[in-house]
Amino acid sequence: MNHRNDIDLAYDLLHEAYDYHMDGDYESAIEFYRRSIDACPTAEAHTFLGWTFSFQGKLDEAIEECKKAIRIDPEFGNPYNDIGAYLIEKDLYEEAIPWLKTAAIAKRYENYHYAHFNLGRAYAALDLLNKAIAEFEQALKLKPDYDLATEALSAIKIQIQ
Repeated sequence: MNHRNDIDLAYDLLHEAYDYHMDGDYESAIEFYRRSIDACPTAEAHTFLGWTFSFQGKLDEAIEECKKAIRIDPEFGNPYNDIGAYLIEKDLYEEAIPWLKTAAIAKRYENYHYAHFNLGRAYAALDLLNKAIAEFEQALKLKPDYDLATEALSAIKIQIQ
């Protein structure tokens, strides 16, 4: 099989895995993400495999998959944001910040608002409320209908009144 066919197969398996994930069938999702990686390792497959692990509470495994994604494509923003989010879930707010800052400036990323929202969460947890406000506002500037950022910003503004 040639390389082009391997990539095509990998992405077909990736989409199938994603569908399983969305249906809540995490074991099948994991199997298909791994099959995708076996066909041709991609940053997307490792990132989404990590995402599936996170739904199972396996945050360390999720972080490791994201690090593999970064080694494949250091310009892909999703794994940086995801590592930051997983570290926030582990209450490791200061450790999360550099990952989220990298996501916020990654060359290949479609959801910069997530990185800014997560930075806001980390700063809020560290009681750096002005920085948190600035990040939530940036998230809303990028995606004005992002309800979680609106709610977080409102909560902080009530807290500082």
